[in-house]
This record gives sequence, C-alpha cells and structure tokens, in this order.
Amino acid sequence: MADVVQYRLERMTNELNDLEQRGIFTRREISEIVKKRTKFEYRLKRPSPLKQDYLSYIEYETQLDSLRRLRKKSVTRELQKQGLKTTKKMKKSVSDFAGIMRIIDIYRLAVMRFKGDIELWFRYLEFCRHKRNGRMKKVLADVIKFHPKVPGVWIYAAAWEFDHNLNVEAARAIMQNGLRVCTTSEDLWIEYLRMELTFLNKLKARKVALGEDEGTFTRDQISSDKKQWRDENKDLFMSLNDEGENNEGSDDENEKSIKKISKFQEQGFSIIRTIYAGAVEALPSSFSLRKRFLEILEATDLVNSEEIHREILRDMKRDFSTEPGYWDWLARLEYNPGSKEDISEEVALSQIDKAIQFYEEAIEVLPTATMLNQYAKFLNGVVTLPKLENKPSGISTPSDSYIPLLLRAYEKVKTMGYIDEDLACQHISFLLQLGRLEEALKLADNLCSGIFSNSVKLWQLRISISIRHLTRDSMLPSKAELLSIYEHFQDVLTRVPISEAESLWLMALKFFANQKHYFGKLVEISIRSLTKDGGSEHGFSLSAAIVNFVLQKDGLSHAREMYKRFIALPHPGLALYRACIELESNLASIGDRDSLVHARKLYESALKTYDQDLSLWRDYYLMETKMGTSETASAVHWKARKILEDTTALVTPDL
Repeated sequence: MADVVQYRLERMTNELNDLEQRGIFTRREISEIVKKRTKFEYRLKRPSPLKQDYLSYIEYETQLDSLRRLRKKSVTRELQKQGLKTTKKMKKSVSDFAGIMRIIDIYRLAVMRFKGDIELWFRYLEFCRHKRNGRMKKVLADVIKFHPKVPGVWIYAAAWEFDHNLNVEAARAIMQNGLRVCTTSEDLWIEYLRMELTFLNKLKARKVALGEDEGTFTRDQISSDKKQWRDENKDLFMSLNDEGENNEGSDDENEKSIKKISKFQEQGFSIIRTIYAGAVEALPSSFSLRKRFLEILEATDLVNSEEIHREILRDMKRDFSTEPGYWDWLARLEYNPGSKEDISEEVALSQIDKAIQFYEEAIEVLPTATMLNQYAKFLNGVVTLPKLENKPSGISTPSDSYIPLLLRAYEKVKTMGYIDEDLACQHISFLLQLGRLEEALKLADNLCSGIFSNSVKLWQLRISISIRHLTRDSMLPSKAELLSIYEHFQDVLTRVPISEAESLWLMALKFFANQKHYFGKLVEISIRSLTKDGGSEHGFSLSAAIVNFVLQKDGLSHAREMYKRFIALPHPGLALYRACIELESNLASIGDRDSLVHARKLYESALKTYDQDLSLWRDYYLMETKMGTSETASAVHWKARKILEDTTALVTPDL
C-alpha cells in the first residue's frame, strides 16, 4: 500500500514544482498540500474505503484548484503592474491541468468502487460536463453499461448529445436504445417525444431565420402578431413590381408557405402518432402517460390534432372507465374549482354543467365510495362555502343551485352503503356550514351509533356539535346536559384504545377541567384503560396530560399525588416518567430542594424498569452535575457504568 501511495505522490512532482516556480504557492504551502494528499491517498488504499473518503478528497482538490486559479490571476495582475510581459511566464502549463485530471481520476476510482451508486455517477457526469474535458462520452458509455435499467441515464445521455454535442442522430439512437431496454419507463417515452418535437421546431425556426418559411408549429402569438402588424402597416412597404404581378406573386408564395407549414405540421402529427402507439403498447395501463401526451398535444399546433385528441380520449375511456381517477380528471378537464382562471359566469356555469354530466355518467358506471367522494369534493368546491357564510340573507348566488345536488350526492352514497369516514365528516361539516345544526346532529348520532361507532374523528365531531347545540342558548350547560355530554365521552373512551383517542381525551379533559365530579370520573376511566393497555413509551401520554391539567387547576401537591397514582400502575410508561421529571427538574432549577428530591426518586423509579436507557442515565447525571454535588454525580456515573451493558457511548467527564 505504501509503495502505491509513494508512486502516486511522486507523479505530482512536476505539478508542485511548477506551482512553486510560478509563485502561486510557497514551499511551506506545498508541503501542507503533500501532507493532505498523503493522508487522503492512504485513506483510499485501505481495505474498505468509504464513499465519503473519495468525496472529501474531491472536495479538497476542487477547493485547491479554485485557490490556484485565484492566485494565478493575482500573480498576473502583479506582473502587469510591474510592466512585465506575462505571455510567456503565465502560459498554460502542467499545473493548469493536473488538478482537473486528478479529480477525474478520483471520480473514476470512486465509481469503480461503488458501481451501484447512481448519485455518484451523476456527480461525475456533471463534473465532466462543467469542465468540458473530453471525457463525457466515455463516462456516459460506462454509466450506461453499469445502469442500463435506469431511465434517467438514457435521458441524460440523449440530452447531452442533443443540447451540447448537437448530434441529433446520436441522441435519437440513445433514446431508442433506452426504450428497448426500459420499455415501461413513462418518462423515457415522454422525453423522446419532446426531443423529436423540439428538433422539428428547430428545423422550422432555421428555415424561418433563412427566410425560407414562416412560423413554427408551437402555439404562440408571435408570428400572428407580426402578420397583423404588417397587414395594418402595409402602406409603409414599397412595391417593387406592378400591383397585379405583386398580388399574383404573393398568392403563389402564400400557397407555398402554407404547403411548407402543413408539411411540418404533418411531420409533427406523424411523430406523435407513432410514439403514442409505441408507448400505449408498452404501457397499456398507465393513465398518467396518456394525460402527459394530451398536455403535449395541447401545446402544439399540428395537422389533425383534434383527431388524435379524440382518439386518445376514446382510448382512455375504453381502458380506464373503471378507474375513478379517470372520471375525476375528465370532469375537471371541463372545469376545475381550484383553478384561478378568469372566465365569465356564463362560461363557468356551462363548464360546471358539463363536468357534472361526466360525474353523473361515472356514478352510473362506477358507483363506488371513491367516485362519489370525488363528486362530492367537486361540488363542494363549486358551492364555495366560505362565500355562503358571509353572503347577505335572502340573496342567492349561481352556486346555490348546486347545493341540492351535493346533498343528493351525500345521501346517495349513504343509502348505497359506500360511505367512508372522510365522506361522513364532509357531509356533517357541510350541513353545519349551511346552518342545519339539527340535521347535522341527527346524522352524526346515526353514524356514531352505527357503522362508525369506533371512529374517533366522527365522535369528536359529534360531541362538538352536541356541545354547540346545548350551549347555543346559554353559556353554562345544565346538570342534565353535562351528564349527556359525559355519557358520550364515556361511551367512546371505554371502547377505543388510548393511542387512537388522543384528541378525544384532550377534548374531554379540557371540557370537564372545572367539573371536579366528572373530571374524577375521567381519571378513573383513564386508570382502568392504562392498567389494561399500559402507558406509552414515547409521544402522547394520557397520564402526563392529566397531571398537567391537575397542576394548572389544583397546584403542585395535587399534581404529585396524581402522578404517584399513575406511577403505581403496572406499566406507567417512560413518557410519564420523563414528563414528571421535567416538572420537578424545572422547579429544582429555581431553588426548590424538595423538587430535587422528588426528581431523584423519579429517576431511581424509572431506572428500575428502564435500566438500559442511556439517555435516561445521561439526563440523571447532568441533573446531578448542575443541581447536585460532585459526590452524587460521581455515584450516578459509577452506577451507570456498572449497570449498562453497552458502555461505548459513555465518556468519563460527560457520561
């Protein structure tokens, strides 16, 4: 290994001598460069070098070469100030190329070591493209050899040939070879189509620049604007021939230009037709591929574009009529409530009606929850509920006519048995926004007592409606109303696990925080649930939430009593210990000695169960170093080293 490193260092002699002779680096700086390179070379020659070793070496050489270029400019300026000729002294020499060649060599070693790392290959390609050192073709051939199944490799290679090497034939050959290997790559088919249309547009633009043709087949207004300007200002142009001859000549030229434009449009149509047929044959089940083809088709002006547009839509209906996504896309193609396109009210209503017709047809063909859900979401966007809430009473808007349609859609999905949790919540929320509180409450009752009896989201919505209903006349609910709300909470909290009912528990604790009787009942329910399921190790802790509510309402002594009740349970959970320790530690940090004692007891109790938790030992030790004595801190440190099975993460002064 040492011989190889020494050989590689000796090859740098000419470069380093040149840097010193030209005054770019001093002898001391060159000595540091040699030390750094020696260190990196030994890293690369060890039995199992890491990817980061190669990247660190490349980063160092890149920065060194940047510094060399800056120093060279500085030396050149100094010589120019002195009035010396710099053409001979500062001409290109070995040091100007050695840095780049070394980086390329390191990249080559890296990709040969990590052949499967496609990200590393692309970094290598980007470096070669940026430096333009003539290695690009060889690197592209290597990456294609090792990663022929990666579509991005073929796209990158074709793009380089097309954009930088200006070799359309080579780019086309690469794309076609890629499609033979990656037949099912959607991106490859789309990029191939884009490349062919771009090339055709470049040919068209070239003919326009040479004066042989007019316009392009891309949809834009540039050529039409120029033509309109020339027509409006034709009196500014002097006629060279007689008027009759000029008219006849212009007619002939117009016919020829129309034929030329039609020729290019026909070629573009032929390209789309051929590539579309091949793509559909390779990916018959790809819906997104057909959508992307339509987007490209809409952006181009081709002969018979309407024909191929209808053909693609016909094929999509034949192949994807059983997929809700197709019908939703087809309807939103007519009108999308989320779009910010500025259109008149009449046009918008017409488009909405067409979209609704598609949805109605879809529901006949595909009566599923997903389809009805998408229909309801579309109508929800059309109705624009935020405007409904703020509009003056008695004044209707055009979207009001779609409210019965949306309600009918909700009822239909409910009666057909395809309703899901999200759709049920949308239905209830819609009734609330319409101000139909009684209907919303009745619907929520039916759903919560039926198929969604364990749905936390629906129960939360149902209880919030009940609270709103009971408190609409008075801010303070009666005893009977409090009992009714508590029974709702009790019904769901005794059946749903704590891990799933976090939001409901917090809602119940907040609502009954000032009702001692019902709060106590909630605590009893929580103790039974925690005894059965145990406390959580991380994240939400119900017992810690209750302790926090008690602390805010009744003070520290009651909070301590409460957390002692929970800690006495069979499995209180690490999250509770951490919350209680944080509470006592915060108080101890402001000088409360009793809190420090309680914190120590909590740590000792937690470590009986979680004796292999390194972070718990570390927090205990840090607390003792900050608020305890050196003796207590040393005792915790010694105990941790004795108990922990893995002590590699422990450092003597910091644990």
